[in-house]
Amino acid sequence: MLQLIQANLSRQVRALELLSSLQEEEFAALMARQPQEVSSLELSVQDLMRQLVAERLQLRRFISAGYPGLERLRDVLALVPAETAARINADLADLDRGEQVCAMQADKNRQLVLGLFDQSMQLLTHLHKSIQPNRSDVYGKRGRFTKPPQGQASFFSGRL
Repeated sequence: MLQLIQANLSRQVRALELLSSLQEEEFAALMARQPQEVSSLELSVQDLMRQLVAERLQLRRFISAGYPGLERLRDVLALVPAETAARINADLADLDRGEQVCAMQADKNRQLVLGLFDQSMQLLTHLHKSIQPNRSDVYGKRGRFTKPPQGQASFFSGRL
């Protein structure tokens, strides 16, 4: 059972390394403003996250099957030999470092995306304001000079 737990932890560490590299590629694609590349990378990131969740659930099943009554890996470490506990602790430390690296990169990506979103919204607002007529006394859709809009709402439209 300990070999299965160690293999699971090793897979999780490798998955976090892959996640970190995918996030770095996503950041580079965001900087280069390549939306198609960002979309495909984001799908890969989401799929990898699903796989990580499945690995964590499987680890919990291993622990509950091999050590009934225990739920956490830290509790299991007290029952195993010292050398095995040291290897598992090393894997847990690598796992924690990988999670921290991924969290920092995800925050950088989030900040860049929000900055690009704000920039795009400001540009769209400026473009909308620039194409709207400044004055209300302009020609209408039938080519006639229109009256300025009235302050009151009108219920009926048409001629008598």
